[in-house]
Amino acid sequence: MPRMTAAAAAVEILKREGVAQAFGVPGAAINPFYRELKNVGGINHTLARHVEGASHMAEGYTRAKAGNIGVCIGTSGPAGTDMITGLYSAIADSIPILCITGQAPVSKLHKEDFQAVDIAAIAKPVTKAATTVLEAAQVPGVFQQAFHLMRSGRPGPVLIDLPIDVQLTEIEFDPETYEPLPVYKPSATRAQIEKALRFLLESERPLIVAGGGIINADASDLLVEFAELTGVPVISTLMGWGTIPDDHELAAGMVGVQTAHRYGNATFLESDFVLGIGNRWANRHTGYNIDAYTKGRTFVHVDIEPTQIGKIFAPDYGIASDAKVALELFIEVAKELRASGGLPDFSAWAASAQERKATLQRRTHFGNVPIKPQRVYEEMNKAFGPETRYVTTIGLSQIAAAQFLHVYKPRHWINCGQAGPLGWTIPAAIGAATADPETPIVALSGDYDFQFMIEELAVAAQHKVPYVHVLVNNAYLGLIRQAQGNLGINFEVNLEFDNINTPELGGYGVDHVKVAEGLGVKAIRVTDPEELGAAFEQARKLAVEHQVPVVVEAILERITNIAMSKTVDMSDVTEFEELATEPGHAPTAIKALKV
Repeated sequence: MPRMTAAAAAVEILKREGVAQAFGVPGAAINPFYRELKNVGGINHTLARHVEGASHMAEGYTRAKAGNIGVCIGTSGPAGTDMITGLYSAIADSIPILCITGQAPVSKLHKEDFQAVDIAAIAKPVTKAATTVLEAAQVPGVFQQAFHLMRSGRPGPVLIDLPIDVQLTEIEFDPETYEPLPVYKPSATRAQIEKALRFLLESERPLIVAGGGIINADASDLLVEFAELTGVPVISTLMGWGTIPDDHELAAGMVGVQTAHRYGNATFLESDFVLGIGNRWANRHTGYNIDAYTKGRTFVHVDIEPTQIGKIFAPDYGIASDAKVALELFIEVAKELRASGGLPDFSAWAASAQERKATLQRRTHFGNVPIKPQRVYEEMNKAFGPETRYVTTIGLSQIAAAQFLHVYKPRHWINCGQAGPLGWTIPAAIGAATADPETPIVALSGDYDFQFMIEELAVAAQHKVPYVHVLVNNAYLGLIRQAQGNLGINFEVNLEFDNINTPELGGYGVDHVKVAEGLGVKAIRVTDPEELGAAFEQARKLAVEHQVPVVVEAILERITNIAMSKTVDMSDVTEFEELATEPGHAPTAIKALKV
């Protein structure tokens, strides 16, 4: 039997589980693992500037391509605690990533050794498993189980903590005979699918709610096939955006209290049956007024995690199943129904959804200086085509993007939907671009998100990771300011100041162009909306020429209130800005405005 260090065995297992890329920051307690990364070979490594950044890079890497599992590596103590936000973001959105940390020697774990912290206990609530390996011989089994857990059932992250002496201990391990454990995924039965479809057959105005579980299952094509077979309109959740192209005749928009379309909410409120697949009824989708969301409708909920069914509200029928397996059966039974003439004709209902799509629109075309944010998204729609992959996190920028941008493919909207940590965008974009360098990436940040992990731009410069980063700058914590308005305050949300080094900014504070250039990337500042299109085109060319990110900073008006519900009720959304009343008001809407 071959002998090698436990760290070498771990690297061999990573390779045999399909890992080709890792992100991390070395340190004393994880250096033996890094030695084996070098000696064993076969895994590329990107050196991050912050370990939290590495965890978000791993997440972006997983999200960009089906089957990927991102890996992030750090040393003991603060490296592990830095990863917690990344683990939280991953488990909240059902994203598998593997975090590997170094640790003090086993004999020192109870002696408050330097940078020794019980990271497994800290990480337990935000992982599917978190283990400090105390015996070197257990390392292969722990890694094997980690991949089994990450891929089985509802996907999610795992943390493995390796004491330095465990890493260095030699064990017997034969990588040539290693095999991954079989993956477990619950599967719907035909009887369950037939019962679920009976609810559909009895309805007059059905909808499909397509969640992120469909994307995780790589089943978007099946979702579209099922929708086309039945003629049922599709509402995408924020995590499921891209399961059906926005310009498809059965795409009915998004629903919710923030990241929603006027026409999406209106169509949902007219529906009488909802089939949710791979979704979790998140509160930004349903709102807190569950009665407004559910009244007058029957619900079937299909989810890979049994405990998700009934968590927010009790559906009329629930099925624990992987989305792909369920959709295959839905298609099989629906084809039989169509052949026997048993499928109702929902074409009038689907046409009404498209009618709302053509009439209930928000205005984007404004010529104001400073720039209104709506105009930025309009120009993005013009400049960036259907092949574009968008990456963003949280804030008014993300909410407005969901209302105005268009997504045409799965995994082309990469967004941490539940956790929403500021700073996520830059490292996640780096991870996504590393996973799929052929797909053009456009990241989107508000100024505060951009500043949180701005140092990671240097990673992209060092490792030649090109993409375009749209930065909308209003020198405000815009979403928090808007939320504080309900409380009658405007407190500690102002970011403006007079920059003594760049007085021409006129109170907008941080000179993002200088900072970005100092980190080795290119940057363009735009103050006139008529110059946005040219700036985006220049940014794309510069990114290709220099193989680095290019930041396009749009200087926005200080205060813009983006449409959302003040009462967290999807039936009670406030429109703060002018609505589109003529075609020129929304020139890049999916459908030309019908007046």
